[in-house]
Amino acid sequence: MSLDPSFVGRTYPPTAPYQVGREKIREFATAIGTADPAHHDPAAARALGHPDVVAPPTFPIVLTLAANQQIIDDPDLGVDYSRVVHGDQRFAYTRPVVAGDELVCVSVIDDVSSRGGHGFLTTRTEVATAAGEPVVTVWSKLVVRGEG
Repeated sequence: MSLDPSFVGRTYPPTAPYQVGREKIREFATAIGTADPAHHDPAAARALGHPDVVAPPTFPIVLTLAANQQIIDDPDLGVDYSRVVHGDQRFAYTRPVVAGDELVCVSVIDDVSSRGGHGFLTTRTEVATAAGEPVVTVWSKLVVRGEG
């Protein structure tokens, strides 16, 4: 089954708010191998002008993976997740993610195309505070490998 190009522009409902915790930031920073004190120590983060520990730049993947599950699970789009390969990821920040943020994601299908028998799906997820303040835009490209 190929991806349905008529889905370009489709917007999915906002996610429930995600409370960014200090320990989640620390765990993520440790998992990716960054020892930057701003990711672990509130005093170090405050010295840099942040209200609490600041998340590493790729931290929003934690939220956007869950948000994009709405797209993956949409049966009419035609994504066979067993054939998916992650193709690309980009982040454009308005401001850093910090502990204490309450974030909501809205995902949009930006592009659907086919090349060489493979489907390409590009999503854009707008991450904002529960109050509506923009934080980061995340683009993800998934490749759905063809059968042959």
